[in-house]
Amino acid sequence: MIDFWLGGQHHFPVDVAAANAFEQAYGPCAPVFRELRAFLGRAVRAMAAQGVDGFLVFGAGVPTMGNVHEVATDATVLYTDVDPVTIRLGQSILAGSDRAGYGFGDATDIGTVDPAQLHRFVPGWGRRPVGVVFLGLAAFLDDATLTRTLDELYAAAAPGSLLAVDFDTEELAGHPQALAMMGPQFRMRPPAAFAPLLGRWAPTADGIVPVAEWRPDGPPARVPDAFHGVLATRAGD
Repeated sequence: MIDFWLGGQHHFPVDVAAANAFEQAYGPCAPVFRELRAFLGRAVRAMAAQGVDGFLVFGAGVPTMGNVHEVATDATVLYTDVDPVTIRLGQSILAGSDRAGYGFGDATDIGTVDPAQLHRFVPGWGRRPVGVVFLGLAAFLDDATLTRTLDELYAAAAPGSLLAVDFDTEELAGHPQALAMMGPQFRMRPPAAFAPLLGRWAPTADGIVPVAEWRPDGPPARVPDAFHGVLATRAGD
């Protein structure tokens, strides 16, 4: 669905049907998800500017349309997901790349990531600063699971590593039909609840803000405030 909203080519008729159904209940989604993808791009560029040249991406979805390896062109990237169809599609897209790979990885259990892939595509993992991308996942984890997961990533990553993460606001509260389509695990949170969930990860001076307002390249786009984003650092020991 997101690939469809971003104008990509790697989606199926069922994705288009689901996207159209959601828009009938909510409204246009493409501008919102373009801003979320733009936030990803700006966060990745900010990490690369600090010397990060290896990225681990959880819940990666389709690895195109401005995804990490297309932004950080000198970096290596390991995309992970739990959906087998998405993984196979991602592997097909990246088959000719020597900088990016795709494999199974449950964000809530770092041990599920293939060590061989991790060593190949994020060779500095655990020893030098890397970038961790954790977008589109927080809304589907309860507070306890999310805080534990982010804390385990903090412990596993080397000091100086950076984390890009987003949170879903209460935007859908005013659209009950669309909210119902998200399923019972979907969690909206007020902005004041975001910071405590980061645990030991320390937000940069930008703070936790609507994604369109995080280091915009120009005047922030005027889109519904559906997502807040943050770039956070792992302090030294």
